Amino acid sequence: MNVLVFAAHPDDEIIGVGGTIAKHVKQGDDVHVVILAEGKSSRAKEYKELDLEVKNLSYKETEGACTTLGVKSFARLDFPDNRLDTLPLLDVVKEIENHIEKINPTIIYTQYGGDINIDHTVVYRAVMTATRPLPDTNIKWVFAYETLSSTEWNYNEKDKFLPNYFVNIEDHLEEKLSAMRHYESELREFPHPRSIEAMRHNAFVWGAKSGYQAAEAFMLVRGTW
Repeated sequence: MNVLVFAAHPDDEIIGVGGTIAKHVKQGDDVHVVILAEGKSSRAKEYKELDLEVKNLSYKETEGACTTLGVKSFARLDFPDNRLDTLPLLDVVKEIENHIEKINPTIIYTQYGGDINIDHTVVYRAVMTATRPLPDTNIKWVFAYETLSSTEWNYNEKDKFLPNYFVNIEDHLEEKLSAMRHYESELREFPHPRSIEAMRHNAFVWGAKSGYQAAEAFMLVRGTW
């Protein structure tokens, strides 16, 4: 089975789906990752193109993380960070459709549309447009995942992340955290939510809420059987 993970930024795929990716791979599924934005340029006072050294470092971090989990392929589109809303939505949809056509996935994971980060919202909208239930599609399940340091910072109650599907990652939590350690430029010190300790605690919380020692939480957005 082919599985396709869409992420707005490098490391989102690990924070939200890392344990589930490892579980898919262990079960023999082929997992592919597509990261849309470069994830760095918005941190500067003024926007400018990333220099080659920063790009290469970020690429190597993604490569290391994906290799650790056994991801079959990954693509970096390197759209401008925190500026996906400045692009025509159709352009983003077309890129996503191209990868869906290439991979032919049965399951898709995407960012949650209610996150505080605008790129996450755009990716969600684009994925939902690209995965509309047309005849002859192979897509059976579309899940939205949380991203620590974005999902929980949403201030709007109506957009609150309310998971209805949980994946047991008891046997894959350490793999997830090992993959995240490759993203040295993204990690922060605890108690920042984008830290190894926070990710571990979060997995324990979702596990306690779903009857496991550790879990990842998702919203089932669309499913057919």
